[in-house]
Amino acid sequence: MRIDAHHHLWTLARGDYGWLTRALAPIYRDFQLQDLAPHLAAASIDGTILVQAAPTEAETMFLLDIADSTEVVRGVVGWTDFDAADAVARIDALAARNLLVGLRPMVQDIADDDWLLNPALVRPLTAMARHGLVFDALLLPRHLPRLLHVIGRHPDLTFVLDHCAKPRLATGEIAACEIRTWRRDIALLAQHPNIVCKLSGLVTEAAPDWQIADLRQAVDHVVTCFGPQRLLWGSDWPVVDLAGGYAAWFAAAETLLADLSPFDRAAVFGGSAARVYLRDRGRRPG
Repeated sequence: MRIDAHHHLWTLARGDYGWLTRALAPIYRDFQLQDLAPHLAAASIDGTILVQAAPTEAETMFLLDIADSTEVVRGVVGWTDFDAADAVARIDALAARNLLVGLRPMVQDIADDDWLLNPALVRPLTAMARHGLVFDALLLPRHLPRLLHVIGRHPDLTFVLDHCAKPRLATGEIAACEIRTWRRDIALLAQHPNIVCKLSGLVTEAAPDWQIADLRQAVDHVVTCFGPQRLLWGSDWPVVDLAGGYAAWFAAAETLLADLSPFDRAAVFGGSAARVYLRDRGRRPG
């Protein structure tokens, strides 16, 4: 089964997408499953993981209802308030929906860079592991040392590093310095068996006129560090429309991974996502 491990759907009238403004004109509209369907067909995608885009449980329920209505969505990565006094009870309640396969706090938008180190997170992360939920880590390179501490503290919880932690791939001396730090931290994270990396979101971190060569350094590094069996390809649609679109990113990924064996390519484009997200929850492959 070929799986797109990361895409979104949204309806602007819901009003809980604070980051989505008119300044992002190409994606400032509603996106529904029928808009995604032609892309899935063109790439021979059999199933998807639908990921939250708003920090509300209401949006998570909205996404779970969509998943209930279609076979193509194999699982949902939702959101809950990890800082709430009743965070564990909230996770217990959400986990009753079997199509929920993970949770994703939007760490990149949290003002406190040390939020991941908060001791109060221990109980909700332990609850996630108990339910077989995956922790999707939406963060930036500066958060990687904090994540390294957390994954070591929770060896029974599976972590997915979204968008390779968004390395800045645009050209420039500052970006080059940051890339060196990112390379080091990625290598340290990959030493832990309970984290995998989502091959997604790279084109929106590259220059607007990106070429495949601009992505190769980052892709080769995560392939080397994590190995194909711990990489999951995701489109990040419709956000990817800000940087060339679904087809362009899919074609680039196929080119960048062309030297892998058919077995390893199958893992990146679906097998790893099925193992990580759908082993115990979600709509498992038949």
